[in-house]
Amino acid sequence: MQFLVDESTGKRFAALLAATGHDVIFAGDAMPSASDEEVLAKAEKEDRILISDDKDFGELVVRLRKPSTGVILLRMASVDAKTRTGVVAEIVKERDIVGKLVIVKEGRVRIRQF
Repeated sequence: MQFLVDESTGKRFAALLAATGHDVIFAGDAMPSASDEEVLAKAEKEDRILISDDKDFGELVVRLRKPSTGVILLRMASVDAKTRTGVVAEIVKERDIVGKLVIVKEGRVRIRQF
């Protein structure tokens, strides 16, 4: 699967996710200081699922109906990149997330079609 990891989520997270065999681009390298709309547009253009800690992306795809391949919002208390990568890897294996907003909290995953 292809992902674009937002700057807010971190380069270490992006590297660990790439190590699991996914095609991952880190927004901080590809487009530093880009706006949320620019990041979302790049993910859509390249058919990538966007992963972010920034809940503004939920508003962009749900309320403002911006086009998106999919968004994973990490709303976890843990900031440990290894823990977060493991959670995302499990979600990707077990669920269809394309075209959906996935909100991840400790012990809970909510998926919303947009």
